[in-house]
Amino acid sequence: MNTKPTLDDLFERRQNYPDPLARQRLAALVGLDDHKQRLMKILGLLINPEGLRKWAQSHHPQLNGSLNSILRRPPLVMLAGDVGSGKTELAETIGDEVARQENIDVTLFPLSLATRGQGRVGEMTQLISAAFDHTVAEASKLKAASGKSRGGIILLVDEADALAQSREAAQMHHEDRAGVNAFIRGVDRIGNGSLPAAVIMCTNRLGALDPALRRRAAEILQFQRPDDAQRRALLGRPLSELGFSASQIEQIVAATGPRAGTLYGHTFSDLTQRLLPAIILDAYPTKAVTAVRAVEIAKAVIATPPFQEKSA
Repeated sequence: MNTKPTLDDLFERRQNYPDPLARQRLAALVGLDDHKQRLMKILGLLINPEGLRKWAQSHHPQLNGSLNSILRRPPLVMLAGDVGSGKTELAETIGDEVARQENIDVTLFPLSLATRGQGRVGEMTQLISAAFDHTVAEASKLKAASGKSRGGIILLVDEADALAQSREAAQMHHEDRAGVNAFIRGVDRIGNGSLPAAVIMCTNRLGALDPALRRRAAEILQFQRPDDAQRRALLGRPLSELGFSASQIEQIVAATGPRAGTLYGHTFSDLTQRLLPAIILDAYPTKAVTAVRAVEIAKAVIATPPFQEKSA
């Protein structure tokens, strides 16, 4: 590339938090409370370590070495698991909760898949380096010499295996290897600079990511398809609003789980983006939704097949 990449080349958009819509979307992720809490705490510590120091002073004033080991963790979190399990939605909205918890403004930069470039020599490496250059520059403005950070930056890398596949793969092109090296250098730059920034990587293929990146992850959160309790929590409120009884809701919960001959149930996105709209639109605009018909629709909606990770 002969020209400096623009922000539009590097990022899909820019999202600022706190944001009411993001808060609504995050609240709608029913059944992922543990992941929400863990990710919020990790990002809060990476972006604003002063919060942990204040906690230690208040509750464990003698704490020293253990505190430093937490604060020195690399600024990288990986969200890995099946398709439609809520990884990307959580990554795109958790910044709102972090901003509210730490009482600072947080900005999300979702890395564009266009950063893979067009295959020209050096292009992907330059694009990735430019994305981290911008992230570092923005985070540097928010770093406080002492005390609370003035804000935070989250760099989101969705479908991370498209950018950071293992360099151990025999068929990997030299340019792809250079791009992974640039990505690792970028993560290290943020960490070594103690900047108020963090990188979130989402992937369906954790095993395909470069081992050096996996080792750097402060946390790897694994996502699974919703179990009975999670499907019940997700479907309970909207179906109750439609007048369904507890036993009728249980029929829908059962219909969206593993079936005879199928070892997997519906994903979160299957339930929220396909099943619930299908139930309502089937009745709209001339009749009311009925539980009997809803069960029929639930049985007819085919769950998205699991992503099959193939070895390199």
